[in-house]
Amino acid sequence: MSSRIPPSLRGKGAKAGLIALPLGIAGSLIGLPLVAEAAPSPDAVISEVYGGGGNSGASLTNDFIELGNAGSAPFDLSGWSVQYLSGAPTANSKWQVTPLSGSVPAGGNYLVQEAMGTGGDTALPTPDASGAIPMSATSGTVALVHSTTALTCLTAADCAADGTVRDLVGFGTAVVREGSPATGASNTASVARGTALADTDDNSADFTGGTPSPRNSTGGGSGDPSPSPTPSPTDTTPGSLRIHDIQGSTRISPQNGKTVTNVPGVVTGVRSSGSKGYWIQDPDADGNAATSEGIFVYTGSATPTVKVGDSVLVSGKVSEYYPGGQSSGTQSVTELTGPKAIVLSSGNALPEAETIGSATLPEAYAPQAQGGSIESLELKPDAYALDWLESREGMLVQVGDSRVVGASNEYNETWITTKPEQNPTPRGGTVLTGYDDPNSGRLLVTSVTGEQLKADVGDTLAGTTTGPVDYADYGGYNIQATALGTVVPGGLTPGVAEHGKSNELSVATYNVENLDPTDPQSKFDRLAEGIVKNLASPDIVSLEEIQDNNGAKDDGTVAADSTISQFVDAIKAAGGPAYDWRSIDPVNDSDGGEPGGNIRTVFLFNPERVSFVDRPGGDSTTAVEAVRDDKKGVRLSVSPGRIDPTSDAWKSSRKPLVGEFTFRGQQVFVIGNHFNSKGGDQPVHGAFQPPTLGSETQRTTQAQEVNTFVSSLLAKDAKAKVVVLGDLNDYQFSKPLTTLTAGGILTDLINTLPVNERYSYVYDGNSQTLDHILVSRAIKKPEYEVVHINSEFHDQTSDHDPQVVRFK
Repeated sequence: MSSRIPPSLRGKGAKAGLIALPLGIAGSLIGLPLVAEAAPSPDAVISEVYGGGGNSGASLTNDFIELGNAGSAPFDLSGWSVQYLSGAPTANSKWQVTPLSGSVPAGGNYLVQEAMGTGGDTALPTPDASGAIPMSATSGTVALVHSTTALTCLTAADCAADGTVRDLVGFGTAVVREGSPATGASNTASVARGTALADTDDNSADFTGGTPSPRNSTGGGSGDPSPSPTPSPTDTTPGSLRIHDIQGSTRISPQNGKTVTNVPGVVTGVRSSGSKGYWIQDPDADGNAATSEGIFVYTGSATPTVKVGDSVLVSGKVSEYYPGGQSSGTQSVTELTGPKAIVLSSGNALPEAETIGSATLPEAYAPQAQGGSIESLELKPDAYALDWLESREGMLVQVGDSRVVGASNEYNETWITTKPEQNPTPRGGTVLTGYDDPNSGRLLVTSVTGEQLKADVGDTLAGTTTGPVDYADYGGYNIQATALGTVVPGGLTPGVAEHGKSNELSVATYNVENLDPTDPQSKFDRLAEGIVKNLASPDIVSLEEIQDNNGAKDDGTVAADSTISQFVDAIKAAGGPAYDWRSIDPVNDSDGGEPGGNIRTVFLFNPERVSFVDRPGGDSTTAVEAVRDDKKGVRLSVSPGRIDPTSDAWKSSRKPLVGEFTFRGQQVFVIGNHFNSKGGDQPVHGAFQPPTLGSETQRTTQAQEVNTFVSSLLAKDAKAKVVVLGDLNDYQFSKPLTTLTAGGILTDLINTLPVNERYSYVYDGNSQTLDHILVSRAIKKPEYEVVHINSEFHDQTSDHDPQVVRFK
């Protein structure tokens, strides 16, 4: 699983060095870069693009797109838009749209303000148009379009053929671009055309990186003061609206978009970093369980000046903020923005925090809207866990002693369960058993005080943890803890696999999370210890996420021999065998994952125990086939080989690696897999219920490809021993897994474990299965283990747990 953005940060999408990921591995590239050849524009063009607004080190608070007009007359923008696409789009990627109005002055500029980040101290000049697109600081595509309908093109060639596209700029490693992408974009640098606005249809030639210099249609430059968006209160008389009137009994405020004056409340919490602001709560509740008495006051880049216990009157604009952007499918947070506050008194008692006990959150997780939005539905806090939490948005809650079900991470987030009897695992987690039971007792805890937790699954967060209820794109509803309990260790220790007998072949799978030589040696050493100590040095290991020799540097390097050699050496140093290895280098930037990383699957094998059958001809584009063999029954046409690598099923995704091995004179076929990620799926906690799992379609097609290949092997030799394994990025009860096992050709060994032990990965407090080992019928009495060494621990080396199977 790739890096991600902390949910405490205001939704900025995938920013520099980070890849946003709702549910799994990073999104994949779609196809190979192609060159666009649209006609150069004589007048309106995109003159500057900046996606680092509010990022670390940034001065400006917002992303922006600037237009320029090289013509001698104003350029009318009626019916036009600017649109944005991620630099590495998948088949499910969508263009995001900001409609435009007015015109670009002759020889002038036009400024489009986009999403705000969490940092920065300088506002943009007054924008001519505003949107909420969270752009990447380092890689993306921006288009000027003569339409307000979202584009559908996902390749440079298709976009060049779209007559509505007037100008297009790809920067960083963008797949969709004109010519080569512009370079130099970062948290602190934009890409901009020269003053002549030359348009040669080669982004790298037309744009250079430099200090952002946004200008609007009046000629106003960076740092110009922006008008205050809200009125200044002139008296201390409470206004006519209370917080519960603003929150209302649905997810969207009945006052959305309106300015409210002198809303009374007591400050219950202050957030001075990340998404800055404070929470206020009305001590005088209205008695309606569906209407929250708390609300977040967003102060932008300004550090709040109020203190906990202040009694205040707040004026501002009511806004529905969607973490991650509305297109991501998240729910919104009702906020007061552009606030002006009057402090009436200080040191006041806080409203009593509501206790969340084991019976507080309903067993049912979310209302259903047949795949539509639940935003307009009346809240039913007694019926659904999501409704209960929404009806307490911004209010103080507290939990007592709680079991940790998701280890603390680098963003100081820790998952607990409020329902300790809900699907517990033997090691202290909460297991996911199906789409219809996402475990309603899970709750995310993160600290606004900066206090760091180092909790593992099975530990106890003891004492009282208190704070306002908030919502983020990662994890959904959470407690922004102003007071944290104490971690009491549960004594969880890493698992250790049994050593196989001398006449047993052991085969393992391990996702090593984007391993390459730019990682510290300590990562290689800890992963090696996992192979030797915890997995008992398997005879064969299928590794996922081995990157090329320089990692994310996108310079055409595809070889990974240095990465693998460094890992093999680390295993030997840890006391393991001198593994040999086989792999196939991919076509550059065609297998998805981190741009430039060229991740692939690799086989390690112990030549003292097992032999690899090499058959020449296997490469990145040649399909392996099952060939009838008079002596053996069946053999591979090439070994190692890839399953139908040019099929659309594997577009922008890893191709399965197939190898033929010999153990004690017996033939064994191993198929290592890494299916496409869950990136782009609507979140479980989101506004659309049930969520749409868009990424599942490609995984289902991939599963069908592997099923077809295994079937072809077994058709030629029904007694063939086949092991299919790897990171399949889906659950044992999902459509891709039922497709993979269709016809009974394979047994998914995770289903041979007790239900509460079926997991290899912990996400959002759910212990779940993404990694699998499947075997054909000829493999009798397999001994199978998931070895828990990472996913339940705060100091994990990878986010996946390895698995191993032993058989004669």
